[in-house]
Amino acid sequence: MPVHLEDEATLVAQAQSGDDDAFVALMRQYERHIYRLGLNITRNPEDAKDVLQESLLKAYANLGRFEGNSRFYTWLARIAINEALMKVRKRRGDKEISLDQNLEADDGSLMPREIEDWGASPEQSYSKAELQEILASAIDTLKLPYRVVFQLRDVDGLSIQETAQALDLSVAATKSRLLRARLQLRETLTPYFQKVTSHGL
Repeated sequence: MPVHLEDEATLVAQAQSGDDDAFVALMRQYERHIYRLGLNITRNPEDAKDVLQESLLKAYANLGRFEGNSRFYTWLARIAINEALMKVRKRRGDKEISLDQNLEADDGSLMPREIEDWGASPEQSYSKAELQEILASAIDTLKLPYRVVFQLRDVDGLSIQETAQALDLSVAATKSRLLRARLQLRETLTPYFQKVTSHGL
């Protein structure tokens, strides 16, 4: 998850005053997270690189518009999400694609409030690298709206409010999507951990 700089507000103020070194310091702090966010949406490394570059350029050009009402990363993530969605639109030739498309989680269906523990510790059977690969593959199966909300909240560590702000959603809709994403991931990942249990671990 992004580690926010202690002197971030100072760096932002300096960057807004024309200090390019301060802007570079901010970008270095968050560029890999923005790349990963772009990759998560576009599913294409080259597109993700373009998203990163275009997001940084747009952030630089519009730095004066950042008013400090949110964390700098939340504002930057919002730019990156828009850039990534434009990439996907161009590639698909679909002008209507958005994060609000086909949202099962917002239809009022009943969902459990709690997600139970996995049971047996997966670390006992899988190395950290294997777990990361399994989780990445599972995340990739999520529909775009759920994939992005999971990335921002559970991978990047943004709060619910920050995630909602980055996606321009209500807090309720954000919570609904996040819960649906977690439930779908649980369903996808359960066979792996059932295998762990069946082997007596």
